[in-house]
Amino acid sequence: MHLTFVHPAIGRKPGTQYMRSWQMEPLPVAALAGLTPPDVAISFFDDRMEAIAYDIPTDLVAIPVETYTAKRAYQIASEFRKRRVPVVMGGFHATLAPDEVARYAEAVVVGEAEDLWPLVIEDARSGRLKPLYKSDTQPDLASIRYDRRLFRGKNYLPIRLVETGRGCKFPCDFCAIQSFFERTARHRPIDAIRSELQSLKAGAKVFFFVDDNFAADIKFASELADAIAPLKIRWITQMSINAAHDEAFLARLAAAGCVGVLIGFESLDETVLRSMRKSFNTMKGGYPAALANLRRHGIRVYGTFVFGYGETREDAFAEAAAFAIDNRFYIAAFNHLTPFPGTPLYRRLQLENRLLYDDWWLDARYKYNDLPFRPQGAEPDDIRRGCLSARATFYSWRSIALRMLDRVNRNDSLMMRNFIPINYLHRAELATRDRFPLGDPAWQGTLMQVA
Repeated sequence: MHLTFVHPAIGRKPGTQYMRSWQMEPLPVAALAGLTPPDVAISFFDDRMEAIAYDIPTDLVAIPVETYTAKRAYQIASEFRKRRVPVVMGGFHATLAPDEVARYAEAVVVGEAEDLWPLVIEDARSGRLKPLYKSDTQPDLASIRYDRRLFRGKNYLPIRLVETGRGCKFPCDFCAIQSFFERTARHRPIDAIRSELQSLKAGAKVFFFVDDNFAADIKFASELADAIAPLKIRWITQMSINAAHDEAFLARLAAAGCVGVLIGFESLDETVLRSMRKSFNTMKGGYPAALANLRRHGIRVYGTFVFGYGETREDAFAEAAAFAIDNRFYIAAFNHLTPFPGTPLYRRLQLENRLLYDDWWLDARYKYNDLPFRPQGAEPDDIRRGCLSARATFYSWRSIALRMLDRVNRNDSLMMRNFIPINYLHRAELATRDRFPLGDPAWQGTLMQVA
C-alpha cells in the first residue's frame, strides 16, 4: 500500500511568495506517519512550499484540514479524486464541520486520530473505507510517536515543534480549542517528552512547545520543566497569563530554558475580556503585575490581541500597539475576531444574523484579514484597517529599534541575533498577508463532491 500525506496551504496570492512565517513543521502529519504500519510506503507534499505530484501512484491521500485551509484542501482533494484516488480528511475543521468535509472526501476522521488511524489504514488497504471514523474517547497521549523523516529536505523555519500536551480548560467562547477538546487538558509522559527532546537536541537551536496552554496543569508543567532543565535547551511555548502570577513557576521555566511565551492578551478593555469569558486575564494585578514577573525572570513575550469583540473604540488599535511597544514585546499580533464553526461565538453570531457569509472560509469574496461578520459600532473594514495600522506601528523601524535595545530581549545571544530577522520578516509580510486569498484563485478544476 502507498499512502500520500498532503499539508494544504491557506491559498495563493498572485505575484507574491507564500508567507515564510507560516512555514513551520506540520506536526500532525508526523504523528500520523508515526502511527502508520512500517509496510506502508509514504509520500508527503507540503503545499506551502512545493508542487504536489498529483499523478504519483498512490492508494490513499490523507489531508489535515483547518478552517483557513479548507478551500484549498477541497481543491487538492478534487485533483486526486478525479484520478480515482480516495481521500481521507481530518483535523480541527473536519471535527467542527464534519458534514461539509464529508462532501469532498471518501472518509472523515472526527476528533483525535490516534485510536482511529490504524483502522483507517486497514480499511483502505482492504477497500472498505468508511465514510466516518469517530471515537468517543480521547486517546492516551503516551501512544504518540512522531516520524519526522517526512520533513527531510524541506525548508521549514529553523524551530523544532514538540507537543507536550493538548487542550485547555478555559471557556473562551471564540476559541476552537475548547470546542475540539471539550474543555479538557491532558499531557504526554514526562519521560517520553524528555527522550524526544534529547533525540532532537543536536539539530535544534530553539524548540516550540505547541501546547494549546502549557500552563493548563501547572503541577505537570513544573515537573516537566525540572526534568528538561539538564538538557540545556532553549524553548518557547504558549500559555494563559494567569500562570505569570506564579513566580515559583516562572523561575522553574526560566531555569529549564524557557526564553519566551505566547500570551493571548486579547484586549485592554476589562468589559470586553469579561464578555469573552477571559476575566482571568485581569486577576492578581492584571497585565502590569504579570508582565513585571515575566521580565524579572527574563522571559520574552509574544503578545496577541483580538479586535471586533463587543464595542470597539477607534483608539483601541493604537492603544494596543503602544502597550506592546511600551512593554517591549519581542513580537506581537493584532488580529480581528474570527468566528470558527462549531464555537459558541459562531452560533451566537449566526442566531443574531450578523454573519456576512454562509461559510466565510469557502466564499470567493472573503480574503484573509477581512472581518466575516458585522461588528458592533463599527464597519467590518474599520476593524481590518485598524489591525493593519496596529501592525504597521508595532513593526515600524522605530519600534523595532526600541524593543531590540530592551534588556530582556538582549539577554540571550541567540534570541538577540534572531530579533531583527524575525521582526523584519513580520514587517515584510504586512502587505502580503492583507486580503490573501483562501484557496488558489488560479485553480481551474471543479470541486468534486461525493455522490
